Amino acid sequence: MKDKYVIGLILSIMISSCSPDSSTKKEPLNWPNATAPVAEKIPHNRIIHGDTVSDPYYWMIDYFKKGPDSSKVVNYLTAENKYTEEMMKDTEGFQDILFKEMKGRIKETDESVPYLKNGYYYYQRTEEGKQYYKLCRKKGSLEAAEEVLLDVDKMAEGFAYFALGGASVSPDNKLLAYAVDTVSRREYVIQIKNLETGELLPDRIIRTSGSAVWAADNKTIFYTAKNPVTLLSEKIKRHTLGTSSDSDAVVYDEKDNTNYIGVSKSKNDKYIFIYSGGTLSSETRYIKSDDPNAEFKVFQPRMKGVLYDVTPLEDKFLIVTNDNAKNFKVMETSLENTGKENWKEFIPHRADVLVEGIDEFANYLAISERKNGLTQLAIRDLKDNSQHYLDFGEAAYTVYPSTNAEYHTDILRYGYTSMVTPSSTYDYNMKTKDKTLMKQQEVLGGYDQKNYVTERVIAKVGDGVEVPISIVYKKGTKKDGSAPLLLYAYGSYGNSMNPSFSSTRLSLLDRGFIYALAHIRGGEEMGRQWYEDGKMMKKKNTFTDFIDCGKFLIDQKFTSKEHLYAQGGSAGGLLMGAVINMAPEIWNGVIAQVPFVDVVNTMLDESIPLTTNEYDEWGNPNNKEAYDYMKSYSPYENIEAKEYPNLLVTTGLHDSQVQYFEPAKWVAKLRATKKGSHVILLKTDMEYGHGGASGRFDYLKDVALSYAFLFKLEGITK
Repeated sequence: MKDKYVIGLILSIMISSCSPDSSTKKEPLNWPNATAPVAEKIPHNRIIHGDTVSDPYYWMIDYFKKGPDSSKVVNYLTAENKYTEEMMKDTEGFQDILFKEMKGRIKETDESVPYLKNGYYYYQRTEEGKQYYKLCRKKGSLEAAEEVLLDVDKMAEGFAYFALGGASVSPDNKLLAYAVDTVSRREYVIQIKNLETGELLPDRIIRTSGSAVWAADNKTIFYTAKNPVTLLSEKIKRHTLGTSSDSDAVVYDEKDNTNYIGVSKSKNDKYIFIYSGGTLSSETRYIKSDDPNAEFKVFQPRMKGVLYDVTPLEDKFLIVTNDNAKNFKVMETSLENTGKENWKEFIPHRADVLVEGIDEFANYLAISERKNGLTQLAIRDLKDNSQHYLDFGEAAYTVYPSTNAEYHTDILRYGYTSMVTPSSTYDYNMKTKDKTLMKQQEVLGGYDQKNYVTERVIAKVGDGVEVPISIVYKKGTKKDGSAPLLLYAYGSYGNSMNPSFSSTRLSLLDRGFIYALAHIRGGEEMGRQWYEDGKMMKKKNTFTDFIDCGKFLIDQKFTSKEHLYAQGGSAGGLLMGAVINMAPEIWNGVIAQVPFVDVVNTMLDESIPLTTNEYDEWGNPNNKEAYDYMKSYSPYENIEAKEYPNLLVTTGLHDSQVQYFEPAKWVAKLRATKKGSHVILLKTDMEYGHGGASGRFDYLKDVALSYAFLFKLEGITK
């Protein structure tokens, strides 16, 4: 299952003009004569609502239930890996070329744009040949001596996987709370470092969500504790330095297992907030940060069907909410009376504009909005409530607030990118309206934006709805149906897939591929209704939108059935599974990454991480109506004896979001049921989880495999 944070994963693994390379050579497809593994079938029936379903591959859950003792599962996954390796063996040299090519575009010795917080400039820097980075700061000036807070390259030595979670400096700048995951299950251990001596304090807090929030006293932290079985964020705890974490006080215990919870601190450092929210409703509690032992007060009790998020200013609270406002509005209330009966309108609801969030400053608000499928930034002067928008000058782009840690400043830092514009960081003076480019992603090897073309087209789908598609290709690519095209989408949780630049994607474009991003329902690109029309009992809109986008691209001669490919990950992997069941004939090949394909079985098992959190997204199959609908589209349940496209499936043994056994069962059933000679490959990473490799280069090996799969199907050999 694909939690709401998956967007960070999807953006990182998205296969994210002069004419194409004339030396590209098409060769006939040639698969080795290797024998695919045959999974054992063991009788197992699922009986619910009077419906009996045979599931002979249910035994593959054993590793999840029993751990390393389940050698049978490991042996099967290993056999699948060996088969994939044999089938792709003739591309190994090409994969190595692709890896080096993509790695060669990355500036290895690099540094982020420093940001100011509480008297220090913070930044990250990377070094040539190193997989990770160093977290650094300088006191008062960028000319000051560098202080390395964390050397992640050194910390990661000896670990196959290493991820740094939140890193938070105490208000007095003397202590650093940071979190580490070395298993890839998103369970973090929080530790405290004395920044004056470099020593680690004995405090060690296990099974957390990965971030710590400091109270004003420099000795109290708040954190989110996870259930060790379901991995649900269930409790907010308070820890006092120098004490055992076993005695940490529970300051909030969430009783609704469909909600996610978290703890945060306001930018003005005055408040600590506990947020509890699901898909449909939310609730906020708060205390003042200088009174850490106070009891958290409810800002406004949760309301059915109402989401709200709180931002404190000097003299009031602002509330972003969908209360009688489909696309959200902004309300205000006093610091003393926070209940809904005291809320007054600050920014009204607009039917054509989705309010995505606000960034507060002492004198300004930066408002993140979405209109006509595109992101935009509005700046509001809090003194006179005047408002203006930033202009970006491209037809399809993505803009977003970047790191804005300082409260008393007129400078907004924002990020900007498009499918042809590398990621860029700007500082914008909200008072003078001047903007300064602070840094643009450097693409080594000579990238020229003018050699590539980006388009935004509209596909009218089956029920008459118009779905935007963002497209990029190299100049000279023919639009006569002969070009290969990779269509990508996600379409869940209201997560919008924004057009952005990818240096790895150049390896596709330079070999003649067109890349297209379908903004299908289930995301929030066209407003909140866009999301609601692609979830629960309307989920099939997501799948039919994607299929119709593929057909549109064929009709418009961007590609043809023989050259159309699809890719999606996590909930986007569910999309892949559904569309190859519904319209297998229009895809030549499909890449499904960590795919959520066993929907009914997973949603019936509350011991599986995140299941109960997802009821408001997919439905609860303990309800017969929801069960019947989910069963009607679940990829695993709807495999038939017909020809499927060529398929590459990837997963991770330690995946905490979509357990490995979902894609493993799916592949086994597909291979045993399908007709025709198209191949099905399963690649399981035995050391990683949902996000794949943790190093900044290792993940490129997975991208190289995916590209080699596509190129092999196209007969492209170099």
